[in-house]
Amino acid sequence: MTLNPRPLTQAAFAAFGDVIDLKDAPDKIINQGHCGRHHDLATLDFTDGRAGISLFDADARHLPCTVDMVERHPLGSQAFIPLTGTPFLVIVAEDDDGTPARPQAFVTQSRQSVNLHRGVWHGVLCPLGERGLYAVVDRIGPGDNLEEHWFDTPLRVGAMN
Repeated sequence: MTLNPRPLTQAAFAAFGDVIDLKDAPDKIINQGHCGRHHDLATLDFTDGRAGISLFDADARHLPCTVDMVERHPLGSQAFIPLTGTPFLVIVAEDDDGTPARPQAFVTQSRQSVNLHRGVWHGVLCPLGERGLYAVVDRIGPGDNLEEHWFDTPLRVGAMN
C-alpha cells in the first residue's frame, strides 16, 4: 500500500489527536502586553503517572520512505513539539480490534505540533529533509505504555498530495 501524505489540518486529524498551532489571535495578552498566550491547545490524557517533558533528537528522513511498524501508548497521550521548525511526517491509523487499519499520512507545517490521543496507532518520529529536535510531552509512570505492530507488508509513503 502506498500512502501519499497531505498537509496536516485539525479537521482531517481530529480522530487521532490535536493539531497544536497558533490561532488567528491569542486568547489573552500577558507579560505587560509583550506576549500573546494561545491557551490550552491540546488535551493531555493519562491513566496515572505524571506528565513528563523529554527531548528527541531525530535523524532526517526523506520521501518516499517505508513504514514497517506503528506503535501506540494505551496509558497516555503523546505530544511532539518541534524546536527547530523541522516539518515532520505523521502516520496514524484507526484501531480495528487491536490492529492498525486504514493508515493515513500527514506532513506538518514548520510551526505545527501534534498531540496524539491515548491509544492511537502512529508511526515513529520522522523529521523531513533535515535532523529535528522535538520536545515530547507524555506520560511518565509505571505500567506497559508501548504496543508495537509490525506490518507483514510495509507501507510505502510517497510524494505529497
